[in-house]
Amino acid sequence: MKAKQLLSIALVGAMSASLAACGSASGSSTSTAASKAEEATSAPAEAATSTAAAATGDQTVGIAMPTKSLERWNRDGSYLEEQFKKAGYKTEVTYSDNKIDQQVKDLEGLVADKVDLLVVAAIDGEALSEVLQGAKDANIPVISYDRLIRNTDAISYYVSFDNYKVGQLQGQYVIDTLDLDNAGDKTYNIEFTAGDPADNNATFFFNGAFDTLKPYIDKGTLVIPSGQNQFEQVATKQWDTATAMTRFQNILGSNYSDGTQLDVALCSNDSTALGVTQAIESDYAGTNDVLVTGQDGDEQNLANIIDGKQTMTVYKAVANEAVATLDLGIALLNGETPDDKLISDSGWDFDCTYDTESYDNGMGVIPSYLLTPTVVTKDNIQKELVDTGYYTMGDDGYPHPVQ
Repeated sequence: MKAKQLLSIALVGAMSASLAACGSASGSSTSTAASKAEEATSAPAEAATSTAAAATGDQTVGIAMPTKSLERWNRDGSYLEEQFKKAGYKTEVTYSDNKIDQQVKDLEGLVADKVDLLVVAAIDGEALSEVLQGAKDANIPVISYDRLIRNTDAISYYVSFDNYKVGQLQGQYVIDTLDLDNAGDKTYNIEFTAGDPADNNATFFFNGAFDTLKPYIDKGTLVIPSGQNQFEQVATKQWDTATAMTRFQNILGSNYSDGTQLDVALCSNDSTALGVTQAIESDYAGTNDVLVTGQDGDEQNLANIIDGKQTMTVYKAVANEAVATLDLGIALLNGETPDDKLISDSGWDFDCTYDTESYDNGMGVIPSYLLTPTVVTKDNIQKELVDTGYYTMGDDGYPHPVQ
């Protein structure tokens, strides 16, 4: 096991002891800014309103997103911009087309524009040290958004979902669906597909799932015919659908062409799950339904869940992530040093934890606000995604994200 993977596992191992938990607020308060903008608010933002005070209108927030080629980043960028604008701030939003050099240039531009706060979802968590030093020198606070930015002391806070929990939810779903605790001598074949090695979250997703399933792998209840059980072996550069499809076609050709049955394709997110599903449709010789996991709630993947091609996804309500980022950002802009009290003071109506031990970016532990993800299946899409206002159910019978 490589050192980077061991570090991720070690960091996560301390998580349960380091979380300052917050429960759902039974009567969440609503901010002046959000109230004034209520009529213009989309349904998801209505469901997750901020308690922050209105801004003076003379401060600018720079929002740097990785790409528009993945559906979820369009949602993140849109929700973040909407929340900060409604609270009275100016915004500058960049999308860097998954090009590291472009994101560096985008961030250089935002620093040169003298923004008052940076919210950064990194393409490569290892590549932004120099440009963010410029932000630190300019006294611009930086929120590492969704993906932890490493090897820099310019990061003020980290806002994300509990990424290890995402993998745990996927692994537990496999355990429960296949009833592995009562499998007896029966065995099931599983293959893993993980995410981008440049994305710090990818190891957390993989480790959460693999650690949850490892007792069943060690026992022999779960078997990996390809033998690919290390993150480096199953990673998918840039979470690319075509790359995931090609790799999985090779796995199927090498290990399942003789009629061996594939039972589980554990995929860390929806873009890789889409490629794996396409490979199963084109190259799998078996006739059984393969359990396929995912994450994000991408539109095509939700359609695949309805159609029985994908089994589940782990949904992260990025509208809530934007709300948490807004309240944290406003506190920083006001010169405050937020801690666990931000959660109770804000009155969020979603679950969150404040963590001061688990996420070390190589220069120190980054205080983190971690939201709780949700398992979505065909049986609860209506309840978890449509009834909550994040998606609408179209005339075609498929859910579509609210824009």
